[in-house]
Amino acid sequence: MTVAPAPSAATQSLASLAKADGVRFLLATFTTLTGKPCAKLVPVEAADALEGDGVGFAGYAAGAMGQLPRDPDVVAVPDLRSYTPLTFLRPGLGLVHCDPYVEGRPYAYGPRVILRTLAERAAAEGTALVSGAELEYFLLRKDGATGELVTADRLDDAAQPCYDARGLTRMYEHLTAVSDAMVELGWGPYASDHEDGNGQFEQNFHHADVLTTADRVVTLRYIVQVLAEQRGMTATFMPKPFTDRTGNGLHLHLSLWDGERALFPRELIEDPYGMGLSPTAYAFTAGLLAHAPAMHALIAPTVNSYKRSGATTTASGATWAPREATWGGNDRTHLIRVPDAHRVELRGGDGSASSYLASAAALGAGLDGVRRNLDPGAPGATSGPALPRTLLDAVHALEEDAVMRGVLDAVDQEAGVSAYYARLKREEFYSWHNTVTSWEVDRYLTAV
Repeated sequence: MTVAPAPSAATQSLASLAKADGVRFLLATFTTLTGKPCAKLVPVEAADALEGDGVGFAGYAAGAMGQLPRDPDVVAVPDLRSYTPLTFLRPGLGLVHCDPYVEGRPYAYGPRVILRTLAERAAAEGTALVSGAELEYFLLRKDGATGELVTADRLDDAAQPCYDARGLTRMYEHLTAVSDAMVELGWGPYASDHEDGNGQFEQNFHHADVLTTADRVVTLRYIVQVLAEQRGMTATFMPKPFTDRTGNGLHLHLSLWDGERALFPRELIEDPYGMGLSPTAYAFTAGLLAHAPAMHALIAPTVNSYKRSGATTTASGATWAPREATWGGNDRTHLIRVPDAHRVELRGGDGSASSYLASAAALGAGLDGVRRNLDPGAPGATSGPALPRTLLDAVHALEEDAVMRGVLDAVDQEAGVSAYYARLKREEFYSWHNTVTSWEVDRYLTAV
């Protein structure tokens, strides 16, 4: 396993890069703390100004950015390494990921800024996190008669549709268009498959440094959704859109490197758990386990997330979502799976997670384990901390975990990002709790 190189630092201007690809307009993009992608469409004629000064946004209007209407602009400053031509979606379209700044300083509430800050600190210690991401999503349509969302492929109704060759073939045009896009972008896609739920798919691409992968997750979600819309479908990454189907995960494959040297494989030393891992890898795993409850506020950040992780059954017979903070070998029931000696897979994240915050949480938790030389305990043991059963439980765990609070407060300890995020998610839970659902009407309408 070799590290996929990060995009080389641009030696050309943003304008010259865009013009060389026939790009006429650039989506200058950043995300909010809830993962919402925000952008302005900038003509290539203004690319020099975008590169030099950034482009301004009213942060409060964008969403969860820690601002009030009176606050100064959030200025999106492009990172040229993330420049991505999207001419296969629209002729002349490109995208560049941006770091939010406020009054000339990196903004503490910017998820990309948080991840970049943590990655730079790790690099200063001689460590780099390499990650790969698995994105699961459903392809749906609205039923013309009822208006309900239904599986886009009406023939996709098998009891166990996972890996079904016919279901893949019926969605050939969409899946190959997404794969072709990743080939064109140089991401190294290597598989598309039908997942466990009817209408559910997953498409994979090669690993890279953690910031590059997080950028690509944002970009790929956008590509998948636009291509689906062009075919009259809705692509959703919602964790659990159907009660009786498997939910959408965002699994992260993680490994630490020191330059070109992989730090996870065992090197001629005793292996206490027989996984082929180094002490560093075991300690990293232990950090993920120790902080798993609080980490869920970032990797499973919605009310709906806990319908996925708390599911007891699905039509296919398995949920594929971990319910306990356990680890083990090539076993997909664990929170931390060890497919081989080169990586560990964090399986608790879901499709609603910000790729930046989920990656930052994994980096912060894992490195805490390394710094404290934690022991994960025996594989398969259930003595670890219990995972949250609701978003409110996850928020409580976050508030009690100094390391995870420190992840959110990485850019500026005084900015109050962790407190703001906890309050935001607590109010999300209460908003849902205050809504009367059909389940309650069915259960209580004539109960007494």
